[in-house]
Amino acid sequence: MIEFAQFGAGRIGAIHAATLARSEGARLRYVVDVNARAAQLLADRHGAKAVDRDAAMGDPKVGAVVIASSTDTHADLAIAAARAGKAIFCEKPIDLSLARVDACLKEVEKARVPMLVGFNRRFDPSFKALRDRLGAGEVGTLEQVIITSRDPGLPPLEYLKVSGGQFRDMTIHDFDMARWLLGEEPVELYATGSCLVDPKVGQLGDVDSVMVVMRTASGKLAHINNSRRAVYGYDQRIEVLGSKGMLRAGNRTPTTVERAGDDWVASDKPLHFFLERYAEAYVAEMDHFIDSVNAGKAPAVGARDGRQALVLAEAALQSMKTGAAVKPA
Repeated sequence: MIEFAQFGAGRIGAIHAATLARSEGARLRYVVDVNARAAQLLADRHGAKAVDRDAAMGDPKVGAVVIASSTDTHADLAIAAARAGKAIFCEKPIDLSLARVDACLKEVEKARVPMLVGFNRRFDPSFKALRDRLGAGEVGTLEQVIITSRDPGLPPLEYLKVSGGQFRDMTIHDFDMARWLLGEEPVELYATGSCLVDPKVGQLGDVDSVMVVMRTASGKLAHINNSRRAVYGYDQRIEVLGSKGMLRAGNRTPTTVERAGDDWVASDKPLHFFLERYAEAYVAEMDHFIDSVNAGKAPAVGARDGRQALVLAEAALQSMKTGAAVKPA
C-alpha cells in the first residue's frame, strides 16, 4: 500500500484524489494546496488530512506524491520529492522553462526515483489500441500521423495569461502523442498560428488556432491541428496512414444512438471536455504509476518524455515567430 501526498486540490487534483481513493494499492494520506479550504474539503472527502508542504514532504510514510498544482510549482515540488526519496507523478508540463526542466531531471535522476509525467492520452483505451495495432504491423510501415485536438471553448483569459501559451499548454499533449506514435524524434518542424476565436488572446501574445507539421529522419510525417473552439464539443481524433492501410480512433460520445430522417442522420455530440473524455485514461494512468512503483520499474511515460514534448513546443513557438521551419534542439 503506497501512501500518497497530493499537491493541488483543483479540478485535476479532484480527479486524481478520487482515483487514489478507489485504488486498492494506494492511500491518499495528505492534501496540500495554497487554498486551505479547498485542501480541507478534498481531504475530508477522501479520508485524508490537509497539511502544509513541509509536513507532507517530511513524512517518511509518504512513498509517492501527485503534483497537480499550478505549473509554476511543478519543478520545485518534483525536486523536493526527489530529494525526499519519493516517487513522483507530475502533471504536464514539468515547467515552462527547459533550463528548469533540466535542473529538475538532474535531481530526479540523481535520486533514482520513478517519475511519471501526466500525458494521460497515452492511456486512453482507443488510442492505446491504435498504437498497439500499429506496432503489430496491421497497416504496414507508418507514413503519416494526423492528430486533431480541439477544445469546446476558450479557457478564462486569466488562465491563458499564465499558461505558457497554446503550444506549451495545449499542443504539448499532441507533441507527446506524435512522438509516441511515430516511434522517432521529429528532426524538422513548421508551425503557424492565428487568433480566430478571440482577439483578446492576441493581446496576451498568444494564439488560439494552430497547425504543426513535423518530419522525422526517416521521412515519417505528422500533422497536428488545434483550436480553442469547437462548438460541437471536445474533438479528439487520431489517424495513422501506413503502407498497407489506415487506422483511425474517433471521438467518444455519450451514446451510440443515431436518429435518421429522410434526408439526414443525427447522433450525439462528442463528450464535452477532457474530464469526461479521458475519465478512463486518468484511472489507467494512475494504476500504471502505482504498478510501476510497486514493481520497481520506470513508468512508460517519464521525465524525459516531458522534456522532449517541451522541446517541440519551444521549436513550434520559434517557427511561428520566424515563419521558418525549425530543427528541434
